[in-house]
Amino acid sequence: MARVKLDLPASFNFSLQVPVRIQDVNYGGHVGNDAIVSIMHEARIQFLHSAGCKELDHDGTGLIMADLCTVYKGEGFQGDIFEVAVAAGEYSAFGFDLFYRITTTREEKTILIAEAKTGMVCFDYTQRKVAKLPPAMKEQLMSKS
Repeated sequence: MARVKLDLPASFNFSLQVPVRIQDVNYGGHVGNDAIVSIMHEARIQFLHSAGCKELDHDGTGLIMADLCTVYKGEGFQGDIFEVAVAAGEYSAFGFDLFYRITTTREEKTILIAEAKTGMVCFDYTQRKVAKLPPAMKEQLMSKS
């Protein structure tokens, strides 16, 4: 079986801590894949906010997720504090990618939980169509990465 491989940026200039809640744990006793996606959503919103951007309306342009790739590397458990690092890159005329690295620390060891990428496309929600990446948004995002 071929495995997905991600090329992450060498550095991340934004991170936040997210505590793992009991509802994030699935019947396997570890953090579920759906919870990882929700944690990434929270990190995305906070990253955009820190760059002065909004997901739904940035000068008339919103964002829509075009793709998501997640590579799970380790288990997370209730009580862990995830460190979620986010960086933007791979800009195009219509969007960009966001990269994520999720880790936790247990017994003084850093454990890699997941690496991920979301393809973000600019979207005009009024006209319901793809829009160009505003130069100001690109500049704001580049200043955070």
